[in-house]
Amino acid sequence: MESYRTDQIPDSSLPKEGHSGFLRFLFDVVETLVLSVLLFAGINAVSARIRVDGFSMEPTLKSGEFVIVNKLAYKLGEPQIGDVIVFHYPRDPQQEYIKRVIGRPGDQVQILGGKVYVNGEELDEPYVAAPAAYPDQETVVPEGALFVLGDNRNNSSDSHNWGTVPLEYVIGKAVLIYWPPESWGLINHLTPASAARE
Repeated sequence: MESYRTDQIPDSSLPKEGHSGFLRFLFDVVETLVLSVLLFAGINAVSARIRVDGFSMEPTLKSGEFVIVNKLAYKLGEPQIGDVIVFHYPRDPQQEYIKRVIGRPGDQVQILGGKVYVNGEELDEPYVAAPAAYPDQETVVPEGALFVLGDNRNNSSDSHNWGTVPLEYVIGKAVLIYWPPESWGLINHLTPASAARE
């Protein structure tokens, strides 16, 4: 009966264990870095993170809160009345603002006696801090633009004093407060219904 040796014959051409281990470690580090960069780039392609600075969106959003913005929302659809959006400020595109959509292209927006009307229908807006106290006004939203207002109507720089936002300036839809932990939650995108009439 024949027997076979299973002992491994030393091969002087094989790399030393220490050298091989270091190359493997280096490869793992590079692989992790590349995957991290790709993941970071992918996340940034579909979302953004912003810090709320100011009080114009109270009580919905408070100054200092951090928000995740869905940058794909309006690649797949259109802004709707009630959406909270982030956009480049038309007078200084380096700045980013966050407001609520009140009027879409072609809509007639009226602010009368502190109440907001769109196409003649009064909006029921449970999210506002207080009714607008500024002078009555009327705007027809041009094509390719949006009319936006802050929820804190009397402490907000928005369409009532500097005009509409071009659609191409819209970065995306604000979807989630992720910091601080006690504020964590989805952002209220209530579609303001026509106010009930007696």
